[in-house]
Amino acid sequence: MPQMAPISWLILFIIFSVTLILFNILNYYCVLPKKSTSTEKTSDFKSNSLNWKW
Repeated sequence: MPQMAPISWLILFIIFSVTLILFNILNYYCVLPKKSTSTEKTSDFKSNSLNWKW
C-alpha cells in the first residue's frame, strides 16, 4: 500500500489511536472494584501470617 497518500496514513493513525484510547477508557471505567468494609480488611490482614521459610 505505498501508493496511498500521506494524508490517508495520518487519518488511519488518528482513527486507530482514538479507537485504542476509547477502548482503554471503557475498560477502565466499566469494571467497578468490589467494596469491602474496614472490619473485613483487618480480619483478612490478621489471618494472613507472614511466615518466612528462609
